[in-house]
Amino acid sequence: MVTLRLHNTRTRKKEEFVPLDPGNIRMYLCGPTVYDRAHLGNARNVIVFDVLFRLLRQLHGPKHVTYVRNFTDVDDKINARAAETGRPIAEITAETTQWYLDDMAALGNLEPTHMPRATAYIAQMIAMIERLIEKGHAYAAAGHVLFDVRSYPEYGRLSGRSVDDMIAGARVEVAPYKRDPMDFVLWKPSDARLPGWESPWGRGRPGWHIECSAMSHALLGPSFDIHGGGNDLLFPHHENEVAQSCCAYPDADFARYWLHNEMLLVEGKKMSKSLGNFFTVRDLLDQGWPGEVIRFVMLSTHYRKPMDWTEEKARAAQATLKKWRSLCSDVTPASAPLEHIVETLSEDLNTAGVIAELHQLAHAGDVTNLLTSARLLGLLTEGLGGWEAHSRADGAEQSRLLEIRDWLGAARVAAMSSKDFSEVDRLKTELLASGVDVRMSREGIELLPRPDFDSRRLWAIERRRDWERAPDA
Repeated sequence: MVTLRLHNTRTRKKEEFVPLDPGNIRMYLCGPTVYDRAHLGNARNVIVFDVLFRLLRQLHGPKHVTYVRNFTDVDDKINARAAETGRPIAEITAETTQWYLDDMAALGNLEPTHMPRATAYIAQMIAMIERLIEKGHAYAAAGHVLFDVRSYPEYGRLSGRSVDDMIAGARVEVAPYKRDPMDFVLWKPSDARLPGWESPWGRGRPGWHIECSAMSHALLGPSFDIHGGGNDLLFPHHENEVAQSCCAYPDADFARYWLHNEMLLVEGKKMSKSLGNFFTVRDLLDQGWPGEVIRFVMLSTHYRKPMDWTEEKARAAQATLKKWRSLCSDVTPASAPLEHIVETLSEDLNTAGVIAELHQLAHAGDVTNLLTSARLLGLLTEGLGGWEAHSRADGAEQSRLLEIRDWLGAARVAAMSSKDFSEVDRLKTELLASGVDVRMSREGIELLPRPDFDSRRLWAIERRRDWERAPDA
């Protein structure tokens, strides 16, 4: 039997995964706040948890794994977007939720067992808040309800910080109704312009953290196996989840294993709109990068290490996947992935190690096991296929591009003498239509295939050249 080992943020070490109930393995992933497109960082933990979902289903059977990923559809960012655009909140959240579902599907992610929306669990949030007040862990003040951080001695254990250090090193909201600067909001008042629900404390809406505690409790119970998200959520979101859940249900464990993925870089730098390297998933898809290529690049780095998205990596991933799909084009998959592949993946989701082993299978020509084992990562699936027929230039196509570049260079020299640039313009137009950017300078000509590169159109340009060079019949 393969042993699954996961790095538990809670204990800061790798541990053997022992489920609470082998017949009902339960995990929760914090999902998106639905006010805008999902960016690459949002996609990384979805892909990581999708691989874990696939692995657990492989080890324990699909019927014995429950996976919950929520939608936050009540939040001040959503309210701000509605005020900014003049659109109804319900319209914004419905549209953005569908965008997210479409984009995550394009990356090859399976749908979770449950995808709850926060607004459908307001009653459960109110009930949990009432329970915390009854147990002395929360208090009402000025229309708000706040969690009393000092009432929970274990606060800070998950993130490894003391409360006093957090106050000294972090910006916290100071409000006159707070007993302590670190106390966080469970419920806050809403005026007539904002969404709100009736509660024992007046019309209002939930704070950010209580929703995940209420939804995970409702769908997975007071104790479940795995909770995850990006390391940016470790504090305060996950720390606050632990506090309110463990105080509401002190006899339960809440989540026993915590997984956090590292941050994402773009070309070696932190993704930022100010740096011009901020990409949504849809940006890359619209540029022509196949979802499978994006997934491959993400999985090529271990989830606990920073992942650097570069065009060079994407090109290499596309070439690899194109080759693998060609090898497996007429192959019937094996009944199960190779055991040593499952063992490698079970060592704290070592996706990079699995990809290295897939390269070995391809080199050895073991295409049946290549296909089946790749699908454990969500690669080479039927749903992600089709792009390889119209992809970027491979080695042979690069040779064609060099020949066409020389042809364009000769046409350019002739045009500078004759002042007739019609042939140059025609070639540039054909190349652009083929998905090839043309850059001309004093130093020479560069032809750069874009993600939407279509080799068939390149072939047509070459045929026209050969036809025009042929002697008259």
